[in-house]
Amino acid sequence: MEYSLVCHSLYALWSSPVKKKLILLSIMFLIWVYMLYSCVGYCSTMPNLVVDSYRGKETVSAVGKRTESSRTDLVSRLLAKSQPWEDIESDYEEPSIRTAASRDLLDNELETDRTDDWDEMRGEQQRAPEPSAMSSFSNGSGSKKLPQAIIIGVKKGGTRALLEFLRVHPDIRAVGAEPHFFDRNYDNGLEWYRELMPKTLEGQITMEKTPSYFVTREAPARISAMSRDTKLIVVVRDPVTRAISDYTQTLSKKPDIPSFESLTFKNRTTGLIDTSWSAIQIGIYAKHLDNWLQYFPMEQILFVSGERLISDPAGELGRVQDFLGLKRIITDKHFYFNQTKGFPCLKKAEGSSKPHCLGKTKGRTHPNIDPEVVQRLRDFYRPFNMKFYQMTGHNFGWD
Repeated sequence: MEYSLVCHSLYALWSSPVKKKLILLSIMFLIWVYMLYSCVGYCSTMPNLVVDSYRGKETVSAVGKRTESSRTDLVSRLLAKSQPWEDIESDYEEPSIRTAASRDLLDNELETDRTDDWDEMRGEQQRAPEPSAMSSFSNGSGSKKLPQAIIIGVKKGGTRALLEFLRVHPDIRAVGAEPHFFDRNYDNGLEWYRELMPKTLEGQITMEKTPSYFVTREAPARISAMSRDTKLIVVVRDPVTRAISDYTQTLSKKPDIPSFESLTFKNRTTGLIDTSWSAIQIGIYAKHLDNWLQYFPMEQILFVSGERLISDPAGELGRVQDFLGLKRIITDKHFYFNQTKGFPCLKKAEGSSKPHCLGKTKGRTHPNIDPEVVQRLRDFYRPFNMKFYQMTGHNFGWD
């Protein structure tokens, strides 16, 4: 009897047109709320803060700021270290105060870096697949952590390629664009920095890459203050080729800059190299490494060969995965060689089923440089390279 009454009531409820519409609207509302919640979970993993930071919209956080006196002490300690680099090469001089022209050139180089970062960021967003509601819901889990590993250098060494390759690994989550926290945005505080990071699950590694850290005097002390256990990765490349690549990048954005030859020498007649030019200074790897070894032991720094990253990407990625304590998942099967660009590409990029090569800002054709200038640069870098080989215990074969 009770069962028949319940059935009769349900039938009466459903047979009413008004009540039927209310029930359907309620169901549609619940579905809409679920989809909205899923979308919020997905959007929270997108690096919007990083994109905004390149548009100058950063929000300054007071949490985690260093005091001015603490930073001054750290800089003083670094400056107090004796670094007798003039003993290595007789015509090497410590960089002097830049002229207005050289400062303008440096500003152009920094602006070029930001533009390339923005182009890469847009490329990543354009190729990202649209997630399903269920995958979006799962992406909302996890938490944002400070990076346990950082690619600290070097500019034009192959850092973007390395990061793109590493992002294939399921246990690595990385920021797409360069945060520049430890050189340009340190006053924003660690909480600001943490918010730039993607969410990670237990067992996953958070990473970022900013190549200018390697040549920033304050960066080692600042990263050490965040965590002495941070693992550091440096992609190095023949310093002569690297300098030409650096110049090529700037030239592509600022075609009116002076020639490579005129920027290389303080005096072409005497052959004195201008080490105040950042394109030359970055390649003095031994000098920069000496600064990092004041705060980190050598076993916490991995040096990746930029040349081998092209000729044997799987081999170099194997070393990186070992260094990070991860299973070797990225292997030869993930790569194919692109004859047009002249370097390896991924068969399947992170979050995509399509092949992926680095964008148009990578693999630019280098201008023709006077062979005598190239040889003079090789002679200049040779003693520094030898010192670098001794420090790292690895001969990179640049000489």
